[in-house]
Amino acid sequence: MNLTVREQSLISELTQALSSSLDLTEVLSRAQSAITQLLPSDYAALCVSRPEQPGDYEWLGLGAPGVLFTHYPELAAVDFVREAVAKRPNVALRDSDMLSRRELKRSLLYLRCRELGLPLEHVMAVLLELREDWHGGFTLYREHAQPFSTREQALLNWLTPYLVNTVRNCRMFSDVAMRGDLLDALFHHQGAECVVVEPPERETLRTPGATALLRRWYPELETSDARLPQELTEHLRRLRDLQMPGRTRVDTLVRSGQQTHLKVSFVELPEQRGSRPWSVMLQECSRSIPIPEQWRQKISKREADVVQGVLSNWTNEAIAHDLGLTLNTVKTHLRNIFPKLGMESRTDLLYHAAWRQKPG
Repeated sequence: MNLTVREQSLISELTQALSSSLDLTEVLSRAQSAITQLLPSDYAALCVSRPEQPGDYEWLGLGAPGVLFTHYPELAAVDFVREAVAKRPNVALRDSDMLSRRELKRSLLYLRCRELGLPLEHVMAVLLELREDWHGGFTLYREHAQPFSTREQALLNWLTPYLVNTVRNCRMFSDVAMRGDLLDALFHHQGAECVVVEPPERETLRTPGATALLRRWYPELETSDARLPQELTEHLRRLRDLQMPGRTRVDTLVRSGQQTHLKVSFVELPEQRGSRPWSVMLQECSRSIPIPEQWRQKISKREADVVQGVLSNWTNEAIAHDLGLTLNTVKTHLRNIFPKLGMESRTDLLYHAAWRQKPG
C-alpha cells in the first residue's frame, strides 16, 4: 500500500516501540501514542489467552475502561467480535465485516455494553495466531458514529505480523523466565547473554558469552574480574531496595555506543530456596536498520556508507564527520543515491529499508 510521509513516520516509530522490550506492558505503553495517531479510536485492548485456563484471558488496555475487562467473562458468550475473527486469524475485520448495522444494534453485546456505560458503536479487531495452544486479540473501539475505514483496516493488516511477533516473543520470555528456565529463554532470543544473581551478589549462572560482552562495554573490567560491572551492581541493588509486594520487578538499562547499544534487562525471579534471584539479560543491539542487499548492487561502496549513515538516523553533518567527507559531498551522494534506488527523500529511504525487514 502507498503510505503518506506521516504514516511512514508513525509506522517507523511504532515498529521500533514494538521491538524495544520483552515486557509486554512496557511495549504497549511505548507504542500507544503511535497506535492512537495511526489508528484513531476511543480506546484499544490487547488480550492473550492463558493455556492453563481455557477461556480465560489476560487483558492489557490502551485507555480502555476497567469495566470492560471486569465484565468480559459474562460478555464472552455473546461476543460476536471474537466469533468473527476466530474464523479468519491474522486478518483485520471491521464490525461491518461481522454483522450488518441493524444486527449489531440488536446484538446482546452491543446492548449489554450500553448498560455498562460503554456505547461501543464501531470496532475493528484481529485475532493474533501465536501458537497452537494460545492466541491473542487486538481490538480498537469507537464510541461515536464514524466507522473504521478500509484504509485503517489495511494499516492494521500491515501491522499484524509485528503484533504477532511482539506478543509471542514477550509471552515466551515471560513464560520461561517465570519458571526460572533461563537457558530456554535464551534460545528464543538470539544474541542474548545472561547472568543470574542471588542476594547479596552471588552469581549462580553466567552464559558463555556474557563475560566477553561485558568487557566490550565495560573496558575497565580486568581480565580476571568475573563480577558484574559496578554500574549494573548498583542498579540491581537499588531495584532490590524497592518495595513492590505482589509484583514481579522488571527494569531496563540502556548503554549507548556509536553503532550499537547494550540493553540490560533486570528480571526478579520467583523465590528459590528462601531467596529471590535476579536475572540480568544482556543484549547488544544495532542502532541502525541494515542496508537491503539488493540496494548494495545498485550503488557504490561509498554511497552504501552514506546510506548506512541515513539508516542509523544520523544527520548529514554526522555522516560527513564519520566518513571524512565534506557536507556538500554527502549531499551530492544523496542526490545521486535517491534516483538509483527509486527514492525521493531520507524518510522514503528509512521507510523502505524498514519495510524490507518486515517479518513474515
